[in-house]
Amino acid sequence: MGRAGHGRRVCALGVAGALAGTVLVGCGDDGDSGDGAQGTSASSSAGAREQGTQAVRSAYDRTAEEDTAKVKLRVRTSAQGASQTANGQGAVDLDDGDSVMTLTVQGQRIEQRVVDQVLYQKMPKGQAPGGKPWIKIDLGKVAAQQGTGDQSMSDPAQSAAYAKAITDKDVTEKGTATVNGVETTHYRVSVDVAELPNGDTLRKQVGPTLPMDVWLDDEGRMRRQQIDMTVKAPEATQQSSDASSAPEKVTVRTVMDFTDFGTEVEADEPPAGQVTDMTGKALEQGKRQS
Repeated sequence: MGRAGHGRRVCALGVAGALAGTVLVGCGDDGDSGDGAQGTSASSSAGAREQGTQAVRSAYDRTAEEDTAKVKLRVRTSAQGASQTANGQGAVDLDDGDSVMTLTVQGQRIEQRVVDQVLYQKMPKGQAPGGKPWIKIDLGKVAAQQGTGDQSMSDPAQSAAYAKAITDKDVTEKGTATVNGVETTHYRVSVDVAELPNGDTLRKQVGPTLPMDVWLDDEGRMRRQQIDMTVKAPEATQQSSDASSAPEKVTVRTVMDFTDFGTEVEADEPPAGQVTDMTGKALEQGKRQS
């Protein structure tokens, strides 16, 4: 059971680091909607739907059984008609979620590590606070403040809860597609947020459903995952001049590709003397947004 529990974190902390990084990322539209032409038509039979649901439910564990993988990441954040994209690549431990990545944001490179649910980022020269090259954010503490326990909104792919929240009506087979040279089956999933732990809190942040697309290979392993979230913008970014206007929305599309299963992953904490802890600031920002 312990292995399976970790297994469902397959995409979790990789996304956690990336989305925590969007505090630096901000919001250029790359037009990406997931590659690969849709080959076969969507199936409407009950049997096919049940089979697809089972495939999606078991995908996290089947992927995690490979232990490690290389990851390619794209995060596009859009707000007020403008958008910006961050790209990253690296490797992730599919069992415990540790990862090592390099992000490219607005032409600048950021070295990133996630170790034991703590995010570390090495900022571009001259941009790190406190005169130290690295910052860190304890993702576990941020998650706890958000009332989502170990399943923070910066970990949208995590948990067995996703599998439990998915029913046959939530999964649609969209066809076949080639992802990084591998033949896959594409499924579209609509996760009922109310069925997730602390669903009421999550609904306030992302609405009633969480759209997700997954591309699975013939062994049922995740080869690509796309998550689309729409969240309320922090109050500080909204126009105070028009109190009657609707809150600004920020949309975040995260696409992760998995290749080279079994690759080596070495995620180590930076030396403590080179790190500025930004967890407190992250928690303060969370309070302002709640």
